[in-house]
Amino acid sequence: MLRLITGIRGASGFGSASTAEEVTDGVDATALTVIITGGASGIGLETTRVLALRKVHVIIAARNMEAANEAKQRILNENRTARIDILKLDISSLKSVKAFADNFLALNLPLNILINNAGIMFCPFQLSEDGVEMQFATNHLGHFYLTNLLLDKMKETAKSTGIEGRIVNLSSVAHLVCPREGIRFHNINDKNSYQDKVAYGQSKLANLLHAKELSRRLQEEGASITVNSVHPGLIMTNLMRHSAFLMRILRVFTCLLWKNVPQGAATTCYVAIHPSLKGVTGKYFSDCNEYKPSKLARDEVLARNLWDFSNNLINASQKIIDK
Repeated sequence: MLRLITGIRGASGFGSASTAEEVTDGVDATALTVIITGGASGIGLETTRVLALRKVHVIIAARNMEAANEAKQRILNENRTARIDILKLDISSLKSVKAFADNFLALNLPLNILINNAGIMFCPFQLSEDGVEMQFATNHLGHFYLTNLLLDKMKETAKSTGIEGRIVNLSSVAHLVCPREGIRFHNINDKNSYQDKVAYGQSKLANLLHAKELSRRLQEEGASITVNSVHPGLIMTNLMRHSAFLMRILRVFTCLLWKNVPQGAATTCYVAIHPSLKGVTGKYFSDCNEYKPSKLARDEVLARNLWDFSNNLINASQKIIDK
């Protein structure tokens, strides 16, 4: 807590006050291509801007194409050499995820980095078009499916270029606020017991477990791809639109704990392209330093059960679509 408040730097040389530009200073990422979900707003937009500044070819995966084009133009006005493309994606819809993956693969581009950034927070109970609780569907399931669909392309790119691939899942310290059992496999869609903050914490725990299990599988396979999770910090962005009033009150009493957007994007950018993290996988980062997540987030059995559960949800949805 003291380190967060004071901005004291950790072992990486960076801390809570470090910005995305600072932690990537001097990195030439010309050879890299990245997909950033939700890369047109909030810390996703700052991640797009800074990675483009470091010469990464950025693919923004966005639901709102108008907003994404405006974001692209703002970055180009500042950085005329930025390489940015936009593809439509509603991460809460498995059909949209599949269409996005197909459209990206048709471009025959390499893919070095995947940043699973998009998300929603503290929303009222609702089901996705696939019949899954919306926070779980958006924050975890859509990204789980997207990652699986793009994994072969990432392996191919890593093998042909000799450059290690990296997958970054945006999690949160909120993973500590989750159901006692971690993931409510048997009543994931139960409206009567729904609590928006617990459901959010559950989805963020799922991000950590997904990264842990995928990292294990890729290591067993010998694939040159790392998978890590990050906590960006407390940042007032549009993500908090469902609880903006509450967050403003909370911010008054916890003002020293909050970050601005450039600071909020720092850990994502650091884990995505910093050379010092070559070969580092299955870890959880906050303030650009490695931290130990909760006991549930380190549970290997829970991670494997979530993997199977997620695949079953996707398979069930695809059967309905095919009918």
